[in-house]
Amino acid sequence: MKRVAVINVVGLTEAHLGEHTPNITALANASSITSLEPPLPAVTCTVQSSMLTGNTPSDHGVVANGWHERETKETFFWRQSNKLVEGEKIWDVLRAKNNTFSVTNMFWWFNMYSTADIAVTPRPIYCANGRKIPDIWTTPSPLRKTLENKLGPFPLFHFWGPMASIKSTQWIVNATIEVDKTHQSTLTLVYIPHLDYALQKFGPNHPIITKELQAVDVEVGRLIDHFQQQGVQVCILSEYGIEEVNGAVAINCELREHGWLSVREEVGREYLDAGASECFAVPDHQVAHVYVKDDSTINKVAEVLRNTPGIEFVYVGDERGELAHERSGDIVVVANHDKWFSHDWWTDDAKAPDYQATVNIHAKPGYDPRELFLADGWRGSKVRIACKILMKKLGSNTLLDVISVDTSKVKGSHGRTPLMGAQSPILIAPLCAKKMPKSLPAATLHTLLQEWINS
Repeated sequence: MKRVAVINVVGLTEAHLGEHTPNITALANASSITSLEPPLPAVTCTVQSSMLTGNTPSDHGVVANGWHERETKETFFWRQSNKLVEGEKIWDVLRAKNNTFSVTNMFWWFNMYSTADIAVTPRPIYCANGRKIPDIWTTPSPLRKTLENKLGPFPLFHFWGPMASIKSTQWIVNATIEVDKTHQSTLTLVYIPHLDYALQKFGPNHPIITKELQAVDVEVGRLIDHFQQQGVQVCILSEYGIEEVNGAVAINCELREHGWLSVREEVGREYLDAGASECFAVPDHQVAHVYVKDDSTINKVAEVLRNTPGIEFVYVGDERGELAHERSGDIVVVANHDKWFSHDWWTDDAKAPDYQATVNIHAKPGYDPRELFLADGWRGSKVRIACKILMKKLGSNTLLDVISVDTSKVKGSHGRTPLMGAQSPILIAPLCAKKMPKSLPAATLHTLLQEWINS
């Protein structure tokens, strides 16, 4: 068996190859570049699940980064249990054929409680006073302390939020190299997030992206050098391309205007009451799942959405194709190329839920890229943030409500597929690979990894 490392540089497209990415480009020039066709929605959890199972969302069940549970009437985003992904994982297939096979999973999603030999994933500690302490979860468990003692705590606040920076990627790269020195798995999966967040924050055409590409390329170059020195075949891929956007569609406000959405007002703020709503949307970047209580209302709701500015595609029933799964909304909608979906249901920001102005990925019933931006003025000022952090450290329950609620700040989004006009993510094959076609479904990685490892 050959050893293979798959480096997931999220947001990378062929347009990024060139003088600003010399390490990645050199590898591409030495092998081959293939365009990948991600499933709908082209978002992290869905694409990775397709890659690692070889299945479509209708089979593996990961219909977005989060979805609504009809039984509990609750919406969950960014859960981490691998048991949520239906289907046989690539490592289980390879291990069944050769019991000497092993896998290391560094930060790919759904990385907890799987059958992977080595796993490292972010897992902060949430204190009773609202304080969030950076931490990781690992298997085997002692690896957590080994990495923290060697590298220091995982820089969670540089992984996501307004302080997101190359520091988290540097930590992941350092941790990957440390793990590989001792475990040397047959297959290593590495998640490199930095470019993705820069593209969402500034947009794909902003001049600063040149600097961000250079920073990512340095870190990927360290991984390439390390793995090639160990005789490991290196594959680089991405999950999706980022499109330039200039505003969001507040889809839940549209549903509320038609009397279908229910809210509860508590302490002067409005909270979604999903269970009481005739219908509501769970947005995820440029795609949203709309859950409808009464089947007889579905077509009426769909017609309203077809006439809503900023929405390009509306799929009902069998039209949902590979998203025809019980976890999916009864209606799946896709935004125009220059728009994304916010989960907002309020029209007055003063009535937004208390968590809206905080970084709180588990409370919000939708993905919220505004968490990359501090609020303007005093609310997002360094002095106020410092005071808030000090109060938390002293045990106060104060909210760290410093995040912008302005949807216009977000300049890049994804979720649409190349067939809809989005840029294609790419796959740079290992040197051992046979000649690759110009384009492949992302789920094909499941088969390709078997070929490369067993070649």
